[in-house]
Amino acid sequence: MIPNIFALAGAAALLLYWLELYQQFPANCLIELDAKVIFFALVGGILPALLWLWFWLKEDAKKPEPNSLILLAFLGGMVAVPLTIPFEQAAVALTNNEFSVIFLWALTEELIKYIIICVVALNSRFCDEPIDALIYLITGALGFAALENSLYLMNSIVDGGIFVGAMNTHLRFLGASLLHLVSSSAVGIALAFSFYKKKRQMPYLILGIIAATILHTVFNLFIIETQNILETLTVFSYYWFIVIILIFIFERIKLLKKAVPTPIKILPN
Repeated sequence: MIPNIFALAGAAALLLYWLELYQQFPANCLIELDAKVIFFALVGGILPALLWLWFWLKEDAKKPEPNSLILLAFLGGMVAVPLTIPFEQAAVALTNNEFSVIFLWALTEELIKYIIICVVALNSRFCDEPIDALIYLITGALGFAALENSLYLMNSIVDGGIFVGAMNTHLRFLGASLLHLVSSSAVGIALAFSFYKKKRQMPYLILGIIAATILHTVFNLFIIETQNILETLTVFSYYWFIVIILIFIFERIKLLKKAVPTPIKILPN
């Protein structure tokens, strides 16, 4: 019942955010920003994320998480998008250094994604094995990517039409979704390997967030420097390689078991 309430609240928050966003567009753009544009933007942004999500949920098919909690984590990731905006604006006001701004943006997004997933899923009774932390963080990351992609595509469609938006959908599927998947997985992996080490979870978590922030920052810096589609795809290929590694780590995490103390054998006199 409680996950469903959170899911409804998340959906309501997203609806209010979209209405507020709609009102921010200049008056001469409102005619172009009709229901069709919003529909294509949402479909183009959410469907690729759902394809990614389907793949990773199949990896945990033996003991799947509750659908309501997966939905909640996905919506939580989407809600994280508007929550990051004030902090990212503050980062721009704080420094004019490009690297510092990109680093602070990455850190902000990784922290907010983690905090929301921690609140809605990681502390639930359904997070009862190491792989669960990774599943929930991947789900939240893909929810974040889904809304971020939708906003990006909405802007592309308004500027260049449906065809340009459709072309950008492929890049967002390969790029932004891939980025958030990889970066949040770093946090999930850290939590998974510390699942049975309660006293050492904080150092693992800090290490995971640092790794996620570095992966996020490096990706954005590389993308800014790209000059053509070939260079962009080259950057993507590096992160595809990380996904392949992630698949092997995923299988390793599924084998983690809680250590059982070896009974002391008392030798006969």
